[in-house]
Amino acid sequence: MALCLVFSADLTSSTLSRMRCQDVHHFGQKLIRRRQLKPTEGSESPKARHLNTLDLVVLGVASTLGAGVYILVGEVAMFIAGPAIVISFLVAALSSVLSGLCYAEFGTWVSWTGSAHLYSYISVGELWAFVTGWNLILAYVIAVASVAKAWSHTFDSLIGNHISQALEGIFSPYMPYFLATYPDFVALAVLLLLTGLLVLGAPESTLLYRVFTGINVLVLSFVIISGFVKGDLHNWKLTEQDYTLNTSESIGTSRLGPLGSGGFVPFGLDGILQGAAMCFYMFIGFDAIVTKGEEALNPQRSIPVSTMITIFICFLVCFGVSAALTLMVPYYQIHPENPLPEAFLLVGWGPARYVVAVGTLCALTSSLLGDMFPMPQVIYVMAEDGLLFRGLAQIHAHTGTPVMAIMSSGNLAAVMALLFKFSDLVDLLSIGTLLAYSLVALSVLALRYQPDQKFSKEKTEEEIEMKLKVEENISELVSEAGNSNILKSLWFPTSTIPTRKSGQIVYGCAFLLVLLLIILSLILAQWPSQLFSGDPVLTTVAVLLLLLIIGVTIIIWRQRQSPSPLPFRVPALPVLPLVSIFLNVYLMMQMTSGAWIQFSVWNAIGFAIYFGYGIRHSLEEN
Repeated sequence: MALCLVFSADLTSSTLSRMRCQDVHHFGQKLIRRRQLKPTEGSESPKARHLNTLDLVVLGVASTLGAGVYILVGEVAMFIAGPAIVISFLVAALSSVLSGLCYAEFGTWVSWTGSAHLYSYISVGELWAFVTGWNLILAYVIAVASVAKAWSHTFDSLIGNHISQALEGIFSPYMPYFLATYPDFVALAVLLLLTGLLVLGAPESTLLYRVFTGINVLVLSFVIISGFVKGDLHNWKLTEQDYTLNTSESIGTSRLGPLGSGGFVPFGLDGILQGAAMCFYMFIGFDAIVTKGEEALNPQRSIPVSTMITIFICFLVCFGVSAALTLMVPYYQIHPENPLPEAFLLVGWGPARYVVAVGTLCALTSSLLGDMFPMPQVIYVMAEDGLLFRGLAQIHAHTGTPVMAIMSSGNLAAVMALLFKFSDLVDLLSIGTLLAYSLVALSVLALRYQPDQKFSKEKTEEEIEMKLKVEENISELVSEAGNSNILKSLWFPTSTIPTRKSGQIVYGCAFLLVLLLIILSLILAQWPSQLFSGDPVLTTVAVLLLLLIIGVTIIIWRQRQSPSPLPFRVPALPVLPLVSIFLNVYLMMQMTSGAWIQFSVWNAIGFAIYFGYGIRHSLEEN
């Protein structure tokens, strides 16, 4: 009897253990389940294809050339990089180009309107798709809030800064240190007004974008030409004596200490890299092009081309404006909140400051509209997928607009513009966007090595069935080979096309590489001087990390790529997406601890929503 009881207890314990393992496995499968590549119900209504490459470039430039080039350039030049801001722009542009190439390939994989959220959903799984989408919401909301705040600063400068002075005098003693010195009611009013217009169904106007973008480019061209006319090369060769004479009354400080040590690089390499992390903000917006896939005349060609043209134009303009500004005015005399109009005042061109200020308002209005329209779309799509509360996907009966998504995103952006500092918004925005862009690069890397799949709506069930049978047969053959010699299958794949096994190898290697790149970026960002001075421990760790990264990259390179013909393919795979991820992660490491705390709070809220609601209500679950 006792023997039977012991046997029964062992059997029960074994059954419970097996059930727990099955539960854990089932839970893990939920996190990595991928969206089926077919349109959801109600999404079949085709949009009129009317946007050519020029229209997409105008949209991208309108969304990109805004608060960054008019406002942030002053803060970065004065407090972080000095004249070397032009190098910071070069680093930020390189990161943007790599991310743009990955976005462009994804735009050719998926033949309907999408975003980084959708791309991650179909390639790396639901959890990563949620993280991407949640941080895209953060990026759009903060982009709108920061542009509205810049609009408020510019408008206030036009009327003599009376609004800011009055509000600061009243509210400054009562504001916590981690918030702005006064609540920005002008930015709040602007965003509430635009939110109301969107709810009422205000249409997106390509003509309006063209007019405002034309004014924007003309004003910035005037700034660049004026800068080289009135500029003085001595302002790139300033000495500590110049700085002392000009700042004897008020000594300012930057994140890196006193306001520079003179020369072209007053804050050293650290300043250039921190500046690059903030300058990345000025290239955010080209991803708005990808959301117009269903409205583009030839999306497979026009999306990659317009993305690259947009980034190139923005780099030239930002490079020119920052060079002109630092040539016109010593970097420590630049006005951080209103740099361009005040620069013309300092060089004796007083009337020009009003022309620049009006152009700034037009550019910021264009940028604000360019960000406001796609902002609720991400919330709407995630709610429609069941990852966010389904009530957010509610469509207004008369206007056809996603009213709850518009109101929630617009009100959140308005509150953030009301309370937060412009620089804090920029840091937080850059972290969220860099993370989203990194996940897109990871998705491109993973997808190219998966079994052949053409992501179009027209694929028939027979094609899918045939492909699955072929994949199963090949997978079995490769599995037998792999069992005999695993290392041989890693370095010398037997199949000439991707298989399920080779796809899994790439997934595992890609995630391992991301972990190694994060550790390497952390070492380079936190202990650069010790590393380059030859610290034995850090040098050994860095060399080992590099060897592991090279080895795992070679394993991915040896796997077979998908033979699917694409109008655009990212060159130099797998190196280019990995370099993109490394640059993005490294720039993220340059952000302040305060920005990371705010970013962590935002993502903690997101994970609570996903694990409390989204994982159970996802369309893939049901």
